[in-house]
Amino acid sequence: MTRPAGVPVRWRLPVLATAAAALLVGLYAGLLLLDLPVPVPAAPVEEVHGPLLVFGFVGTLIALERVVALGARWALLAPACSGAGALVLVATGPSLAGKSLLMAASVVLLGSYRALWRRQPGVALLAQACGAFGWYAATLLWLAGLTIPEIVPWLAVFVVATIAGERLELAHVALPHRHAERWFLAALAAVLAGATAATLWPAAGTQLFGAALLALTTWLAMADVARRTVRARGLPRYIAVGLLAGYGWLALAGLLWAGAGPALDGPRYDAVLHAVFLGFTMSMIFVHAPVILPAVLRRPLPYHRLLYAPLALLHLSLLVRVVLGDAAGLEQAKRWGGAANVAAVLTFVACAAALSLRPARARVAAVTP
Repeated sequence: MTRPAGVPVRWRLPVLATAAAALLVGLYAGLLLLDLPVPVPAAPVEEVHGPLLVFGFVGTLIALERVVALGARWALLAPACSGAGALVLVATGPSLAGKSLLMAASVVLLGSYRALWRRQPGVALLAQACGAFGWYAATLLWLAGLTIPEIVPWLAVFVVATIAGERLELAHVALPHRHAERWFLAALAAVLAGATAATLWPAAGTQLFGAALLALTTWLAMADVARRTVRARGLPRYIAVGLLAGYGWLALAGLLWAGAGPALDGPRYDAVLHAVFLGFTMSMIFVHAPVILPAVLRRPLPYHRLLYAPLALLHLSLLVRVVLGDAAGLEQAKRWGGAANVAAVLTFVACAAALSLRPARARVAAVTP
């Protein structure tokens, strides 16, 4: 059988650049939403803060991973559409064209998972495909007229199911017994059912979704080898620390949804939203970057203790934002905690770039007479 030709790195770089642009503009929009003293752009970027970060940044990165795994050039349409959709949202706000491009990206991503399933089916791949379906459902409902707060459960399905599947795929989950996969599938099915119920019957459905999210988080925390590798050294410990902290934030979101139902604005909405997409999702990106980015860019990202700095800043600043800002009602704490959230992400990007470029500089120095 002929192997796929693969996708050259030079084709991936422009797509990765759109993800970087979505990240930067999304973070800037977050500063605007916090009423911090920053210049106000002409485009209403604060209206698309969430989609830029979830689909434009995280979605494009995940779709690029699938391109590398599949090795088919047509699969590059998924991250290309999500990146282009993010740029359209930046220019026009929540427009039909931007939403449509994001939905098209999810459709192509589902096609990528179908092709991968033919090659090697498995529970991990099924979970990631469920994540892509969550992306599709979110954009479809957004096109149908629902607001961003109303589709948050489906945004959460996208990131949570995808990351849960990747934990299995990366073999960092040690299944405790032979029925573990069945329990995982049951929890995953409950999450999908809860997101559907939250759309149809928001009050009871959101509580069901929160309970299902708690069940899946509990499964991940109990089965993940991070509970053991947190006592190791180097990269395994760094990954374990980020994983366990991320699971804690995801459990908090599940508790808030299960206990109090839907939140469409206000402090609880802010707490739930950022527990899932900052405390959980961004933490996972931080700790998996040394594993994932070399595959996407074919450049090493060596582990260094310096990576703990942005990880610690992310979780500490989020703790200030949620506990002092959202729970205690201290607006200044929420505002400056949010600003520190942005600083944590930018610090990580700077650290990753420096560590990735350092070996290249060393090689140049070694051959310079």
